[in-house]
Amino acid sequence: MHPVMVCIPSFRSEDSAMEKGYTVFKIDVLMSGRQHTVEKRYSQFHTLHKMLKKIIKPPEIPSKHVRNWVPRVLEQRRQGLELYLQTIIMENEVLPKVFLDFLNIRHFPSLPKTESCGSFETESEESSKLSHQPVLLYLRDPYVLPATDDACPNVVIEGVIHGIFCPDLQPR
Repeated sequence: MHPVMVCIPSFRSEDSAMEKGYTVFKIDVLMSGRQHTVEKRYSQFHTLHKMLKKIIKPPEIPSKHVRNWVPRVLEQRRQGLELYLQTIIMENEVLPKVFLDFLNIRHFPSLPKTESCGSFETESEESSKLSHQPVLLYLRDPYVLPATDDACPNVVIEGVIHGIFCPDLQPR
């Protein structure tokens, strides 16, 4: 299953004094457990389709010209555009950057495995901040400090810590 999921749950008509009315489609995007919404006009879908044709073989897009603006016809277009986006996701293991940009998904290029942890020199301050709260917090390190009710010290942990941090010291 692909990490990106999309659906178009609704649409709305917009009337403008500058141009004739148009329809805006609401796209819900779910990626890596995070959801956001983008709104796109059909003309933006059509532009995406033209750009994708240069890179991949996209599925058919619903017709550009609709004879009437009745809700039933717009609902068919909504379903067709939803299927269009979902088919692109299903048929492409690596999604094109123009597609990710269309869905407002930040694209992170995959790094070689040796660099997957990143480097401190190239990492920006903003990207190094945690995006979540810690799940578990110890008031003291349970592996370094012995429990207060222990009658015997943990010689294994003590030996490992001395071996790592004080290799020149002799054991007690």
